[in-house]
Amino acid sequence: MPATTDRYENAVTRYFEAWNAGDEETLAKAVAAAWATDGTYTDPLADVGGHEAIAALITAAHQQFPGFVFYPTGVVDGHHDTARFTWELVNEADGNAPVAGFDVITLDDRGRIRSVLGFLDRVPASR
Repeated sequence: MPATTDRYENAVTRYFEAWNAGDEETLAKAVAAAWATDGTYTDPLADVGGHEAIAALITAAHQQFPGFVFYPTGVVDGHHDTARFTWELVNEADGNAPVAGFDVITLDDRGRIRSVLGFLDRVPASR
């Protein structure tokens, strides 16, 4: 069981490394490490596929929320090739977390993300 749990936790760790990458080169490497080449990301606001589109989505999120970092909350829960986890988008300056949600990921045989289905539990009224 621990090897399977580690697989999910490792995938989620790489996922957050991508979402929190600080520059374009680091982001590209982090997305490639986290997602399969044809991986996808879908939430209520986006539906993209491929490394370049996923990196562009992450860049856009950081432009909308400068100074914010994505943090996992709770534990990673998984079975077979699927895992789920919760997260918050936190302002590093004051700890405010205006956005929170949970994601469900599916993994390929190498432990990279094939798909993300994201759900937003808390969003700001307008931004």
